Amino acid sequence: MDQIKIGKFIAECRKKQNLTQMQLAEKLNITDRAISKWENGKAMPDSSIMLDLCNELKISVNELLSGEVLEMNNYNEKLEQNLIDMVKQKEASDKKMLKLEIVIGYISSITFMILIFLASFIEMQDWIRILLIVFGLITFAIGMFNCLKIEQTAGYYECQKCHHKYIPTYSSVLLSMHMNRTRYMKCPKCNEKSWQKKVIRK
Repeated sequence: MDQIKIGKFIAECRKKQNLTQMQLAEKLNITDRAISKWENGKAMPDSSIMLDLCNELKISVNELLSGEVLEMNNYNEKLEQNLIDMVKQKEASDKKMLKLEIVIGYISSITFMILIFLASFIEMQDWIRILLIVFGLITFAIGMFNCLKIEQTAGYYECQKCHHKYIPTYSSVLLSMHMNRTRYMKCPKCNEKSWQKKVIRK
């Protein structure tokens, strides 16, 4: 999908409806800065707001994602292409998020180890030692929470029994045994437990 083309189309449709960025933002309960980012091609509307945006602009979601008003003779073709593009975009986004998970994990773990090392082996007042340990634990906990959240939502887990691909709950990811990104969980479809691998494509 061409974000710049979509952004120009949003601006064009907004002006046709005689709406300012501020007025459109108020109708959608968002900031006018978000509208500006869309129209400049720097961001895309979130899926949760697309229907409301299309209703205000008097266009279809397919037209929004195409960045143009569509004729009936090529409507289905554009719809299929937009669906393919959205799947590709999600896969690329998931891959980036999983790489970010590794970075967050390393940074929070290294920070934790450095702070614990300093608190253990360097002479300092007790309150500073306690502060370093607490800060290290908080940094590690926040880092691990975010890593697990990314692992839960980016991509899918595939059941080895029925090959169903799904996004598990945060608690099932948190409480499951794991080896890297393979987790021992119960499949919501067949209710069987197995070692389920992380996959990008559904």
